[in-house]
Amino acid sequence: MDALTLALIAVALIGVALFVWGRIRASVVAKLLSMAEAGDAKAQYNLGVLYRDGKGVGQDYGEAVSCFRMAAVQGFAMAQHNLGLMYALGQGVPQDDAQALAWTRKAAEQGLAQAQHSLGGMYHNGRGVAQDYGQAVAWTRTAAEQGLAEAQNNLGVMYDKGHGVAQDDVQAVEWYRKAAGQGYVQAQYNLGMMYGMGRGVPQDYGEAYVWLSLAAAQGDEDAAKLRYFAASELTPSALSRAKARAAAERARLGRGAA
Repeated sequence: MDALTLALIAVALIGVALFVWGRIRASVVAKLLSMAEAGDAKAQYNLGVLYRDGKGVGQDYGEAVSCFRMAAVQGFAMAQHNLGLMYALGQGVPQDDAQALAWTRKAAEQGLAQAQHSLGGMYHNGRGVAQDYGQAVAWTRTAAEQGLAEAQNNLGVMYDKGHGVAQDDVQAVEWYRKAAGQGYVQAQYNLGMMYGMGRGVPQDYGEAYVWLSLAAAQGDEDAAKLRYFAASELTPSALSRAKARAAAERARLGRGAA
């Protein structure tokens, strides 16, 4: 069988696969519509996500808001949080920080970590509410303790900067490390910088190289530049060990070499 024939077969198979996937996707959307119309809050939320992202349906922020609202008034936390985000961004509704705060708080009070983190950010930035670093820390910590990497990193930043808590480099490092160990790129950069400057930990250019390399592998250009400075402070054998540790950590996180 020649190359042209193989190529034509491949194109045909792709066409069949796309057709089948299109039929399946249409079936899924139809099922969600039926369930949503029957009052199923999870289906209403999922349909809202499809409209928001334009997957399987034409992107329509207004329809997304309607779907999220139907689920939100039933107490579905993820819908409440997403409705808050739509108000915060002004997508499908006029931008309204007060409404964003109200819906985000409802989801946060149900224990949704992403909403708790968003609420902490609103208090930190004074959006829809008076700026309150203490409340920002409280809500961010609640999300961080549930394991949300972005919240863990931001709690580290609060300790780093002394926002709402006493400035504490050791606590900053602890929270950066938790998020960095989950692969959160900004935390990897922050942890690398703490090792490089000897803040909250003994200065260690090998560890700085490891964490900056991990951030660089995810596309952080500043980390890519700074890891070369860390490398310049290491002996050849220490640099070899740091590279091996970085490679092992990338493998643990399921990412390739950089």
